[in-house]
Formats: sequence, C-alpha cells, structure tokens
Amino acid sequence: MTACAIEPSADPGNGGGPRADCSITAEGAYAARLARSGEGGDSWYPERWTLDGPEPYAVPLPGNQPEEPGTEVQPMGDGRVLVHRVAAGRHVFALLYPTGPGTGELPLGAVECPAEATGLRLLPPAPDGERAYALAAGTRSTVLWQVAGGAFGPERVAEIPGRCSGGVWLDRTGRILAVDRETGGRTKAVVVDLERGGEVSPLLQIAPDSDDRLLLADPDSGLVLIRSDAPSPGRQRLGWGVLGSTLPVRFPECLRLPDCVVTPFAVQPGQVLTPERCAVALRVDGAFGSWVGVWRPADRQVRHLPAPEGWLTGAGLWTPDGELRLPCSTPRSPCGVARLAAPDVPGTGGGGGGGGTGGELPEEPGEPGGPADPGNPEDSAPEDSASGGPGEPGEPGATDTSAAAPAPARPRPVPLQQAPLARLVTK
Repeated sequence: MTACAIEPSADPGNGGGPRADCSITAEGAYAARLARSGEGGDSWYPERWTLDGPEPYAVPLPGNQPEEPGTEVQPMGDGRVLVHRVAAGRHVFALLYPTGPGTGELPLGAVECPAEATGLRLLPPAPDGERAYALAAGTRSTVLWQVAGGAFGPERVAEIPGRCSGGVWLDRTGRILAVDRETGGRTKAVVVDLERGGEVSPLLQIAPDSDDRLLLADPDSGLVLIRSDAPSPGRQRLGWGVLGSTLPVRFPECLRLPDCVVTPFAVQPGQVLTPERCAVALRVDGAFGSWVGVWRPADRQVRHLPAPEGWLTGAGLWTPDGELRLPCSTPRSPCGVARLAAPDVPGTGGGGGGGGTGGELPEEPGEPGGPADPGNPEDSAPEDSASGGPGEPGEPGATDTSAAAPAPARPRPVPLQQAPLARLVTK
C-alpha cells in the first residue's frame, strides 16, 4: 500500500484555500496546533490550548519523537488531542493527553489507502466533540472513515461515488455532513446522512456547468457561505444563501477583492431568525500579507482590520453575542486570544449584541496589533446579481423548496431555491 499524500500548505476542506494554523472544537473550549521547538524552530510537537477558562493556556504534548510538518492535529471535546500521522504507507491515529510531566498516548489504529487514493485528511471537528472523521479520496469514489469515538478503532462509515473534498457540518448533532463532490468534471456540494448509511442527496447545483462548493454553515440561522463560478464563468466568487429559503444564492460585489484570496473561517452563531445579521469573519491574503475582514449579509461593505500580532492565521470563532476571538502566539505571550467586537449593522442601532467598537482590537494576552489596515473600510458597492438553485428537477434526492420543512425525525437541509442568473436581489 502507498500512503495518501497530504499538502500541508493548502486545505481541501475550504475549497482549496489556505490551511488554518490551528483547529478549534465546535463549542470553542479547546484548540490544537503543531508548534515548533528546538534551536532554529525545526522540531514540531502537538500543543493543546484551553480557551474556556479565565485565561487561555497551552499544554505541550510532545511524543517520543518530533512530528512531521504535515501531521494533522485536532482537539476533542474532552481535552484530548487527536493526531494523524503517516508512517510506512499507513495513516495512524492516536489520542494524546497530558500525564504529569509527560504525554500519554492512546493508539486508535490505522487506515491503509489504496494506491489510487489521492489523500486522507481529517474533517472539521464534529459538533458533539466525541467523534472524528476523515475522508480518503480516490479517483472514482471517496471513503468516509470514523477515526475516533468508535468501539473498535477506525470504522468505514460510507463510500461516496465521486472524488470528495470540503466538509461542513449542517447540524448540532453530527449527523448531516456536506462535502464537495467532483463528478463528470464538475464539483457540486452534496449532503451525506451519517445515520442512513451515508445516503447522498444534492445540495448546491447553481448552474449545470458551474463548480459550487460549500465553505461554511451556521446550523442556528441556516446561513451558508459558498464559492462558485456560476455568476462569473471561469472565476470563483463568494456567495451566501440560507438553507430552506426561497431566495437564490447571492454574490455581493463587496466580497470581490482583486488580487486577494478571501476565505471565510467563522460565522456568528445564535441568530436563529436573522441570518442576514450573522457576522462572518474572513481571512484575506494579499500582497500585504494576511488580515481580517468582517462582513454581514445585511452590509454592503467589508470591514478590513489588521491581524493581531501572532495570529494563528485563519483560526478563530464567534460568540453568540458578537465577539470574534482570534488565537495568537508571540514570543512574549505564547498563548493569547485577541477579542474583536462585531460592528453594528447600519440602520439597526445594534449589531446583534456585538457592540460598536469600530473594529478596534483591545489589548489582550495575544499582543494585538500589526500592519496598517490594507483596505478602506468605508468602500462599498451594490450587491451583484443573484444566482441560485440546488438539484435540478427530476434529479434523485432533489427537494421541492415550496414544500414544508422536513420533519424533525429526519433532519435534512433543504436545497437552495433555483433562480435565473439575471434575477436581481436587493436585500
């Protein structure tokens, strides 16, 4: 058997965008990353961060030998850290935990990939914090593995036709998973029901010849962030929609930043009836480096903010009341969190509890600060024409969005409503 290759600098989990520097549990209590040590910083070891206490703190979890730079780490809900190593053509999984001055390690088993497989990678942390999953993509099909939380080591959950990437949880229980599936030269987001044997149904199909990927989803409000070339063939653009809504996907002009890669990495939870007021955190990579963008669907502009010093780039989470927390590490403060309040929604008199700090980053252990704002937060542009649509009529698994919402006994996302590309949406 041959090992599946892992590209350490890019993350297939967010549409091929840059990989985040750490992973955070769904509820935000723990984070994990690979940290450097040794002379010259060429030795790698897992590190767990505790974020839900009075002050954040880090616990190093070095093993018997340094880790490879491409090793994946993921925090679990109980504070242990899942580690994914590649050794001798096998993908080996273990749980790490502190034991006094040392590190305890619980082996979980290994997965062998067929020779034609192109990669095995961890999916984002499951909402329950007890399980962990991985995708092994092949040329004709993709295998979904449960690599932690099972009774007998790694368990094969489902085989999905097509080559799959991405990975977004659509509920709070860890039952409904969305992945981006490539078949016939096109990529479309589909839904995988883990309690129905990995049953697959369409989710995003904006145009027959478009590539439509799901990047983020908020289970509370139904807000989803997507990347698609439907409105601009040959060019990927960011858009948003709401699961179950009769409105099409919209592609705001303000999210088009020339010569920059824009990657959403966190959505404000708790906005059950107002998805347009959910604050979205954006990682922006450009000629000036990386910085933070803050945007809401109700806004017509992106607020550009300098990244705090030592930001673990691409990592962060929102609190329900609108505070963005960004993990940071500097030589003076190896474990810190910078806090940013979401700006108010114009004309509402409030930002969903976020307060109005004007984008200021207060002093925190992470030493916020950094380069000057690379963008003009006052720039705005009207929203672009919308496009929309899930599964084409008559397609297996396609849902009639005019019907009532699915019964609670079988929670399934409703595909986004179809709409012609020229339809104008003003809100």
